Amino acid sequence: MKTRLNFQDADAFYECLLDAHQGLSREQSELLNARLILILANQIGDTTLLKSCIEAARPAPVE
Repeated sequence: MKTRLNFQDADAFYECLLDAHQGLSREQSELLNARLILILANQIGDTTLLKSCIEAARPAPVE
């Protein structure tokens, strides 16, 4: 799993992502995010890597 910045243009991607959510309801935004996650996961294709990414994205447990 890559943990260092690997974007060609992170700011442009973030702007594009924000633009994609413009005018959507919360439910529509959540559906967009879900579809995007599945599309990107399909691009990665490696279940072990995807599981590592999910674990890395989870918040640390509060003690």
